[in-house]
Amino acid sequence: MSRGECTPASSRVECAAMPSSPHASGPSPPAVPEKETGRIEAFSDGVFAIAITLLILDIRVPRPPADEAAAFDLGGALLHLWPSLLAFVMSFAIVLVMWVNHHRIFTVVRRSDDAFLFWNGLLLMAVTFVPFPTALLAEYMGEGTHEQLRLAAIVYSGHGLLSALAFTGVWRHAIRRGRLLTPGHMEAEVQAMSAQYRWGPLAYATAFVVSVVAPWVGILICFGMAAAFSIRGFMSRR
Repeated sequence: MSRGECTPASSRVECAAMPSSPHASGPSPPAVPEKETGRIEAFSDGVFAIAITLLILDIRVPRPPADEAAAFDLGGALLHLWPSLLAFVMSFAIVLVMWVNHHRIFTVVRRSDDAFLFWNGLLLMAVTFVPFPTALLAEYMGEGTHEQLRLAAIVYSGHGLLSALAFTGVWRHAIRRGRLLTPGHMEAEVQAMSAQYRWGPLAYATAFVVSVVAPWVGILICFGMAAAFSIRGFMSRR
């Protein structure tokens, strides 16, 4: 009998106290490789944070005219800001939804490769560009002509479409053949995320086409999409 082996003559207490034999247990589960995406996530979070902060810079505090004798209606001036506020809310919600979904990607992605880095960089380039179409839409949504509003809506929805396609590229590359995913990931979760992410390009493509003939309808589609994704996020139990 080898030392440390439990025999019929041993008491239950003695058996419980004995260390288990390394040969008695089955093969140990494979070790999960160390996560390689920490720097990617930190850099991406910084880009999202800067882009979402820059959105507020286009909203200026109304100031009275230099001529003190001229009438100044602060309430009217605040109401005059509605295009900037509407564009800010839409873009803030869209960037927030993109950041949340970007975070979800890295709950199942553990490794990276060069192509994944470039896809992620393309997405971040689109994110940093968000303040421009937002300011453009705000500028011409309130006072521009129909043609100017149409062009602003096309640029805004077109940028949204390119952003959604870049995001889809990041996700599709991440799940291709499962090379970059966490070992033992839940296939059902990956499929559910894929089904959810396909709606972004379709919605923005619809808004882009509609904006050519009916800019206000295209803007409403963008606004409704931002509201729907935000409400879904608040209702989610993940």
